[in-house]
Formats: sequence, structure tokens, C-alpha cells
Amino acid sequence: MSSLGVLKTFTAILGLVPVLTGLATMLGVHDPIYQGLGLPADPLLDSNLRFLGGVWLGLGLVVLWIVPRILSHVVLFRVAWLMIFLGGTGRLASLFLVGLPPVPFIAFTALEIIGAPAFVLWHNRLLRQQAASVVQERK
Repeated sequence: MSSLGVLKTFTAILGLVPVLTGLATMLGVHDPIYQGLGLPADPLLDSNLRFLGGVWLGLGLVVLWIVPRILSHVVLFRVAWLMIFLGGTGRLASLFLVGLPPVPFIAFTALEIIGAPAFVLWHNRLLRQQAASVVQERK
């Protein structure tokens, strides 16, 4: 499989994460991740969780929509990863200000802080390769 194919595959897999977790978070305080915490059924908390779940779901759908045309939607690809990176900075702030979350969320933070720039760099490298091959074909 080509590097482009691998990028598309990983992007699609990672796009499914916010789709699935966004749907779960739209359950508000009844999200299975939060249910064990005994959160109160506070309308403000529930409303915000459901809103953020919807935004997260939307981001996942955008990422999945990009995959077939991944080299054509440069700005959207970068904006999506920027949003993920910014979410990771929020997790990182929480880690330092509130404490360690469960281990999977530490891994998510690493993916968001380190992985997001790596995906953008990988995408940029493929764009440069594509541009170079177009120049070669014209010669």
C-alpha cells in the first residue's frame, strides 16, 4: 500500500473515533464513560456534554468526508487536525491542573499533541511529492 493509502486508512480509522465517541457523548451525563462517576443530572453539565459530543461527532464526519479526496482538501485537513491539536492542549491543561485521567486518555492526549502535527507534516510531504510528479510529467 502506498503512503497515500496508509494516510487515508489511518485518517479514516481516526475519523471513526470522534464519530463513535461523539455519539456516546451526546448521551450527556449518561455517557457510559461518565456514568460510573455518579455525575449529577445537572442541566448545564448535561447540555454542555451533549453539545460538545455533537461538535466532536461533526468533526469526525468531516474527517471521514475528507478521506477520499485527502490531497484536494488541504485547508480542511489542516483545520481538522488543528482542532484536534487544540483539544489536546485542553486535555494537557487538565492533566496539569486537575490530575491524571485514565490511561487511554493520556494516550489520546499524546495522539492529539504529537500525532496531529505529524499527520499535517505527512500530508504536506505527500502534497510536495504530488507536485513534483506533476512537474516531471510536464517535462
